Amino acid sequence: MTRAVLSLGSNLGDRAAHLRAAVDRLADAVLVVSGVYETDPWPPGADAPPYLNAVVLVDDPDVDARGWLERARELERAAGRVRDPARRYAPRPLDVDVIMVWDAAGQPVIRDDPELTLPHPRAHQRAFVLRPWIDIQPYARLPGHGWLTDLLATEEVADQLAGVRARPDLTLESAV
Repeated sequence: MTRAVLSLGSNLGDRAAHLRAAVDRLADAVLVVSGVYETDPWPPGADAPPYLNAVVLVDDPDVDARGWLERARELERAAGRVRDPARRYAPRPLDVDVIMVWDAAGQPVIRDDPELTLPHPRAHQRAFVLRPWIDIQPYARLPGHGWLTDLLATEEVADQLAGVRARPDLTLESAV
């Protein structure tokens, strides 16, 4: 398996620096990085700082779906994240989700595993994932849910879009 879409989010500390560090650590695999968006905390109404969000398209012929999950967790640990199962949506310096993975033949990887479900089971409901993703793959489809453009137009996601604010003052190009 070679290609993946990773969603990056940060709402603690130097949020932009956490995102840049993640992109730098992925530099050997990064194909393209979305713009940066600021969003209200998740879940809606949470008493937490706003997030900075972005999406990265990565490619590495030696990394499979489980390998992308391991890299995501390594990035989170490097940023100082400590997972607390009792506080699933707690503020965090870095959150990295594996949204989609494609195999070497370009076919989407479909998995129903408690540790790694692909595509991400809630990606189709989250404007903070879909809006930056469409920056880098405007004609993408989310298996089982449809075209990203159509998903952005669903009532649930469209209602969230007002809270997804572009941050053109922030860029995440890798310095490596």
